[in-house]
Amino acid sequence: MMPVTFPEAAGPEGLRLYAIGDVHGRADLLASLHGMIRADLTENPAHDWRIVHLGDYVDRGPNSKNVLDFLIDAQEKDGRNLVLAGNHDVSFLDFLALAEPDGVFARNGGRETALSYGAEIDFDNPVSVDRGYVALVDAVPQAHVEFIKHLPRAATFGDFFFCHAGIRPGVPLDRQDPEDLIWIRREFLDWTEPFEKVVIHGHTPLKEIDVRINRVNVDTFAWHSGRLSAIVIDGAAKRFIQTQP
Repeated sequence: MMPVTFPEAAGPEGLRLYAIGDVHGRADLLASLHGMIRADLTENPAHDWRIVHLGDYVDRGPNSKNVLDFLIDAQEKDGRNLVLAGNHDVSFLDFLALAEPDGVFARNGGRETALSYGAEIDFDNPVSVDRGYVALVDAVPQAHVEFIKHLPRAATFGDFFFCHAGIRPGVPLDRQDPEDLIWIRREFLDWTEPFEKVVIHGHTPLKEIDVRINRVNVDTFAWHSGRLSAIVIDGAAKRFIQTQP
């Protein structure tokens, strides 16, 4: 397959794509951006559409539980809402299974996730970890666990490949390691040559949307900046929308 670059890449004819970056507990911004998408579809109707969420729904921000509730409800109401896994989401499940006091969840915003479920955990206090873990396991609905457990790692539409973190350069898209899709960073970010498809991703927070010839990063530090961003792909046309702080 010949490589493709961002300027020439196009989505499937008649299908508008919206891809949303890392949410990290900002249920307010997710609801706002979905409102902007609804308004966009009303003002500029599309024959068909998909909203692709690129992962990292939990941790750091204040309302991880509400984010998962929102996504589950949105997908149940309309299957055109696609939800991909991020490394923080998988690490949340790991903590629920293993109670690791020094894992990714514990050291990267897991306290805020626990609080959103009504569980207080001080990860520097072993007693608090033990008690908080029990409270959190009891508070997290099984529906949330099953939802995260079954999230796909990637989606493909037209000339675009969607995943949370990126891909392993030199490896065909259909042979990518699922772990790379949610964890990879430097090897992917430093690669300057075109891929089979243009990769739309998050995972690495930046102040602004980052458009490269081979990839687009729409993680704009939403939990901290108040700017949750999305790329809009309509055939060969591309544009961006984002919430404002």
